[in-house]
Amino acid sequence: MGWGVVTSDGARLSWIAHGVIAPPEALAFPDRLLRLLDGLDAVIALHAPHEAAVEEVFVNMNPSSTLKLGHARACALLAPARAGLPVAEYATRLVKKAVVGTGGADKTQVAFMVRRLLPTAGEVAADAADALAVAITHAHLRAHSVRTADRGVA
Repeated sequence: MGWGVVTSDGARLSWIAHGVIAPPEALAFPDRLLRLLDGLDAVIALHAPHEAAVEEVFVNMNPSSTLKLGHARACALLAPARAGLPVAEYATRLVKKAVVGTGGADKTQVAFMVRRLLPTAGEVAADAADALAVAITHAHLRAHSVRTADRGVA
């Protein structure tokens, strides 16, 4: 599971940190989920974010994989909620469109744009690039909704 932390000041984004939580495959599934939850708790404790954003689950061709992804996504929702953070959710196509300009972008294009938008991040693994893309999307959409609310437009 990738994670990423950014700050935003208006339209200006700054990279803070990113990484991947990868529990050993040899562990039982519940123990792997617990490692994900504990890892996210540690990221939240270390970086003290003000809010969180999570990508919505997409339906995979393999129902078993989709279900397991849903369990992991539950950890991504529970950790920030338990810390009292508001949690936004974004569809995969919206994230790709916000970062690349098209909802049909592939992982390579997303990673490329993440590196362009956050040059101080350095090399970014695919899962972490996806997480940073969600953070970028949230920062842009949140900034837009705040500006819209400030103008009194619903």
